[in-house]
Amino acid sequence: MDIDALRIFVKVAELASFTRAAEQLGLAKPRVSTAVQALEAELGARLLHRTTRRVRMTPDGEQVFELAVKLLADADELQTLFQSSPGGLRGRLRVDMPVGIAARCVIPQLPAFLAMHPLLEVELSATDRRVDPVQEGFDCVLRLGELSESGLVARKLGEVPLCNAASPAYVREHGLPKSLEELAGHRLVHYAQKLGVRPVGFEHVDAQGQLRSVPMQGVITVNSSESYRAACLAGLGMIQAPAFWLRDAFAKGELVEVLPQHQAPPLPAWLLYPHRRQLSKRVSAFMAWLGPVLAPVLAPVLTS
Repeated sequence: MDIDALRIFVKVAELASFTRAAEQLGLAKPRVSTAVQALEAELGARLLHRTTRRVRMTPDGEQVFELAVKLLADADELQTLFQSSPGGLRGRLRVDMPVGIAARCVIPQLPAFLAMHPLLEVELSATDRRVDPVQEGFDCVLRLGELSESGLVARKLGEVPLCNAASPAYVREHGLPKSLEELAGHRLVHYAQKLGVRPVGFEHVDAQGQLRSVPMQGVITVNSSESYRAACLAGLGMIQAPAFWLRDAFAKGELVEVLPQHQAPPLPAWLLYPHRRQLSKRVSAFMAWLGPVLAPVLAPVLTS
């Protein structure tokens, strides 16, 4: 049986689209369609229902999909079974992570990882939007914050501490708040992944350990971490952001810390990947490397 045809079928089934599967696999759409048709002919069963609007698996297709996923995982493992040296890992690795972590933590260390695995090719998506690992074909994604997805494997790496900050220009114009009560006279740079969503305000943990939010006015709402930081530097308001990408600005005097006694709760950091019986060695190697790389900016996971 043609392993490539199975791989193409699995991708079409995951994405429910011949077009998107062709794009992710780097193949012409007719090649994808022909491969699936040949697989159906070989098996003597219809695997996909095709309409002008959508593609979905037949009951036979669901059975083949489940077995094909396991078979492909075994095939990937078999390819590297006797390649004992780290340099033996090969193929494409597709990952996604937030912009700040990619730029400040991962990319500066990436040459060392690729030196250990010179036959690997990394596709690194750096974005603050929440990608769909399955639909967009990622091997794994790094996610900050609470999780909402189901059907994915989640591995917690630690937590990202947050700090409150403002620019010296903002402090000169509006003063430095000394208490939560004084926030009523201040501005917050609002962050929202989708513009138009109601901002949550200034977040903090009270004496009982409960999350609280103080509503605050603001003149700007942004949807990217770099714009969030830039708006603060420009004096447009206070922000609550990961401590690791405020440290340099604090050290240079470009920002000052605000209300250090009232911090927002840290953001949990997760590695997410589609459920598979066995991860390929290249994905496992990247995830094992990523943990120590991020350790300096993460608070450890507390265990009982």
